[in-house]
Amino acid sequence: MPLADVLTHVRGARPLPFIAAVAVATATFPLRAARWRFLLRLEGQELPFTPLWHATAIGFMANNVLPARAGEFARAFAASRLTGVRFSAALASVAVERIMDGITMVALMTMAIATGNVGRDSTVGGMSLVGITTAAAIFFGVALVAAVLVVHWPAPALAAARLVFTRLLPAGVAERAVRLIEGVLAGLDSLRSLPRFAAVAAWSLVVWCTYAASFWLCFQAFGIQVPWTTAFLLQGLIGFGVAIPSSPGFFGPFEAVTRATLALFGIEASRAVSYAVGYHLGTFIPVTLLGLWSLSRADLRLADLRRGRA
Repeated sequence: MPLADVLTHVRGARPLPFIAAVAVATATFPLRAARWRFLLRLEGQELPFTPLWHATAIGFMANNVLPARAGEFARAFAASRLTGVRFSAALASVAVERIMDGITMVALMTMAIATGNVGRDSTVGGMSLVGITTAAAIFFGVALVAAVLVVHWPAPALAAARLVFTRLLPAGVAERAVRLIEGVLAGLDSLRSLPRFAAVAAWSLVVWCTYAASFWLCFQAFGIQVPWTTAFLLQGLIGFGVAIPSSPGFFGPFEAVTRATLALFGIEASRAVSYAVGYHLGTFIPVTLLGLWSLSRADLRLADLRRGRA
């Protein structure tokens, strides 16, 4: 499509709704840090907000500047350095968070589809919209059930892991691998407590409703007239579309999914891509700067994150 058309739409965006969209999207990151306090504990004690905020900002900044979703590992590494928790426990808590994110996005997407604003036989990228939602629901549902079973009956899981590791690995490596699994079980501890699990579910709903609000505000900035539930559908498809490790900042997949999704509502390609580019760049910059600031406050460097990932 002509680059001139994209630039025209970007220049014509209304500044106030656009600034509001960026501010609301950025607000989801401290909300994530607040939710993380229910997921990650140190010897049963609640962790302070500030180090978890720094680790969150560092992780999402790393996703923006490093390939292959390195930010998930960077976030766990930063949390272990800043709070003293095991790296494996921090990484497991991030995995639980991602499962809850997936379940919440599926629920909101299902609501968007059920409103009837988009046909049930609609396809995105050649795949059925209902099929995508159903497959995601099954995947995240099975992952959650498996995590709950493991955390409530840890002994069989640990015994099986020890048996496999001792047969396949040298003794020293096997022992380290077993300790890693013990850390993972510690990171799943939030699934033992119904109040904590309910709090995580509630915070997940807050995070993704806030994120959807930023999409809707950006619709207003670019003059895109679509049902408000489109924001739930779009964020879910983008979330699943960028889940596979790809380029730093997910540039390319983000824009492609946005274009395909808005096409369902008759939005022309140039306006949809302009929206995607504007929103993506607008939300990319604040969290990247905040992450770099948190990196300096934590006395870490990008090289440390790469080593932590390894």
